[in-house]
Amino acid sequence: MTSETPPRLLLIDGHSMAFRAFFALPVENFSTSTGQPTNAVYGFTAMLIKVLAEEQPTHVAVAFDAGRTTFRTEQYAEYKATRDATPEPFTGQVPLIQEVLEAMNVAVLTKENIEADDILATLAGQAAAAGQQVLICSGDRDTFQLVTDQVTVLYPVKGVSQLTRMTPEAVREKYGVPPARYPDLAALVGETSDNLPGVPGVGPKTAAKWITAFDGLDNIVARVNEVTGKAGQNLRDHLDQVIRNRSLNQLLTDVELPLRVDDLARRTVDRERVHGVFDALQFDVLRQRLFETLPEEQDAADSAGFDVDVATLAPGALETWLTERSGTLMAVDVTGTAAQGGGDAWALAVADGDGQAVILDLTDLGPDDDAALGRWLADPQAPKTLHEAKVARHALEGRGLTLEGVTFDTALAAYLCHPDQRRYALTDLTVRHLHRELRTEQADAHGQGMLSLDDSGTDELAGLRAVAVLDLTAALTDELADRGADALLRDIELPVQGVLARMERAGIAADADVLEGMEKEFGAAVQDAAQRAYDAIGHEVNLSSPKQLQEVLFTELDMPRTKRTKTGWTTDADALADLYAK
Repeated sequence: MTSETPPRLLLIDGHSMAFRAFFALPVENFSTSTGQPTNAVYGFTAMLIKVLAEEQPTHVAVAFDAGRTTFRTEQYAEYKATRDATPEPFTGQVPLIQEVLEAMNVAVLTKENIEADDILATLAGQAAAAGQQVLICSGDRDTFQLVTDQVTVLYPVKGVSQLTRMTPEAVREKYGVPPARYPDLAALVGETSDNLPGVPGVGPKTAAKWITAFDGLDNIVARVNEVTGKAGQNLRDHLDQVIRNRSLNQLLTDVELPLRVDDLARRTVDRERVHGVFDALQFDVLRQRLFETLPEEQDAADSAGFDVDVATLAPGALETWLTERSGTLMAVDVTGTAAQGGGDAWALAVADGDGQAVILDLTDLGPDDDAALGRWLADPQAPKTLHEAKVARHALEGRGLTLEGVTFDTALAAYLCHPDQRRYALTDLTVRHLHRELRTEQADAHGQGMLSLDDSGTDELAGLRAVAVLDLTAALTDELADRGADALLRDIELPVQGVLARMERAGIAADADVLEGMEKEFGAAVQDAAQRAYDAIGHEVNLSSPKQLQEVLFTELDMPRTKRTKTGWTTDADALADLYAK
């Protein structure tokens, strides 16, 4: 935000938008590797990032319901009583959303016996009185009563990804009454989601006509005998119910809160906490999207990164530089492409423990330096640490270089420490274990963290990666020891990694004649089965289509069935076994 940005308050109804996100995104597609459902968290967070980027509020807060019991349920025990029990996969997702908000430094408010809407109404009133513009993001239509020239409701019309702006004109156009009279209309029509029944036979158009003709619900009640027709009689018969509805749907605007509008100024996100929370939720894409949409001054507030001193060596001086560091663990970062059985490397960075690195252009290396590098890389007594050493092996072998002496692999070590994570990219690991960002990394199309030499800053970038690998090696060495897994890395994982690399390089021999014979045998079997099916039912059937086979079983072979679903007929296993026995 800049100092010239006019004040704008964004208020979000936490539970309302979380439920919308939950039902908009299929729960089976969103979960962590430990099985924790995250569809509501993901949808809510994506919505929040989008709204923050598009609306650029100067102040922001999210309100949540404190529980099912409120002053409204005390007045009317049936209030919201027909709502279904909370879906099991939704349980536990609201606290996760609140963790995301805390990491993003967004204020969260709740109050016992009060609904989130009342908190939003109170804050909106305070902000409007102070001359601020207000945006309320909620799926609850009761918030329409708050709409003014200064207050706009962002109402979800499709999940939480599409929000429509409910302005005074939009409310009047949709409901035929101004926003302040929307609660009158809702009292007459009723609100199914709140279990507030309306007057039988009275819809929004009739209610709007009455409200306009009588100038509001108070006058309708006072002159109820003047309302004609069957609808008028229904109104008189249910007048107490209407009055109760109006009392319950009136939002409070004077709730005592621990925070006022001035306390809700948008703050810089806690990058370290964002990394921790988003890492646990495995929200890699959302994390990147969040950082891309941060205001410039927040994005510049980077955590401590990595420093590297790139050494400039004269031709032929590489062997001396390496010999001076003999026996020292060195980090290697390879720039290139890798594939099983192939690849190429065109640059390489080597970093020592003092933050110094050399960057070597493998396409333009003198014969002495080329020979020195080859000997050092192939020396099993020269200890080296890499990130994704197997990938580096394939790239180097494409350049005719052999890699030995790998005593540590940060990707393998990180996996042994935290096997539940989905990603082990170097950028993720530096944040997770060092609380520092390697923000200049550019991943290749294969997702292996390999780099391309497309700009002048790549030399320093490769050196930074090598320094990061060294620092990460130190941190993971201690963590492995604490977990008693250091021998597992040394004695099993690293040796197996070398074997796998050699296997992938050599490939697998196959007897083409045998494979072709199997193909012909299976093809003939399929044709025979298709012919027998044709003989049995009198028409062709696609044997690879379960749906067609189902229809054959039920319609052609009189397979007993129970009911039809959207995907076909269902039946029981015993009947199916009987059919096969025949």
